[in-house]
Amino acid sequence: MTLSTDLVPQPQPLSLPVAQMRNVFQPSEVERRLRRLHDAGGQRDHDPLRSVYERMLERGPERFQVKPAGVPDMAGLYEQLPNFSEVLDDVKRHVALAQDSCDGLEVTPMLLLGVPGIGKTHFARQLAQLLGTGMSLVPMSSMTAGWLLSGSSSQWKGARPGKVFDALVEGEYANPVIVIDEIDKAACDAQYDPLGALYSLLEHDTAQNFTDEFAEVAIDASQVIWITTANDERGIPDPILNRMNVFEVPAPTPEQARSIARQLYQEIRSSHDWGRLLEPEPESDVLDALAHMPPREVRRAWMTAFGNARLARRGAVEVADLPVGVARKGRIGFMQ
Repeated sequence: MTLSTDLVPQPQPLSLPVAQMRNVFQPSEVERRLRRLHDAGGQRDHDPLRSVYERMLERGPERFQVKPAGVPDMAGLYEQLPNFSEVLDDVKRHVALAQDSCDGLEVTPMLLLGVPGIGKTHFARQLAQLLGTGMSLVPMSSMTAGWLLSGSSSQWKGARPGKVFDALVEGEYANPVIVIDEIDKAACDAQYDPLGALYSLLEHDTAQNFTDEFAEVAIDASQVIWITTANDERGIPDPILNRMNVFEVPAPTPEQARSIARQLYQEIRSSHDWGRLLEPEPESDVLDALAHMPPREVRRAWMTAFGNARLARRGAVEVADLPVGVARKGRIGFMQ
């Protein structure tokens, strides 16, 4: 079965993803729990939970389980993300295993370990596009609630389902990419552990019957593609580390950073109508200046430079168009 392009995002190198349908919950269980709420009477405290059950039945249990229609040509990604080559190799192996079979795509949960700003979250977005599925981002640095992933009990005021439930029940896919960003910064105490749900979610067998604490209905989360990011693995519990493939992502070399800056120039230029007013290729000295910056900052620098170039009515971006001080930045955090 193939999907139309309005249902599945289409990166350029790929043919149409192949999809099969997969149930992410059992409607009979939802109906049973909904009847129990009706039997309990018209208590307003039950309204949020009743609304969730009705929404589940309205949407139905089937979601698309997608995979590329062949081992994709990933040359563009290797060029765009040169410091992620080891991770891309691992993804390619998993995709190859799913070809020529009825099996869905299974990707071992991964931890991307590296300094801030080297493109870990950007890689996750590109992977979701490559595989033809959706992506949900869960930033842990500012989250302290233990129910962030698993939901909170419906008996609590303001309770709601967790991020995993939302991704599978409200989303279109049975195998979305879920990114736990900065997992090493998750705050926890003896009572609430934001990472507690991952002990079962990262194991294929137990993830098949994951129960959100709000809905109390088993959800099949076994096909979720998990990506976690961290700057320091020492803040991650060993039992969670042992459930993932750990990739130490190096900072780009100056030459790789130069290539990334060029890729971003062309990506931004081609995605905006005003890009036609700019030269197809950036100037060499501008790339040299940007090669000292983390990829996260390069995009912002380009946008400033594009604006300055257009104010000067020029099609070519010059070093002087870059944010003040960019050309003088050192190579701190980058490989020599």
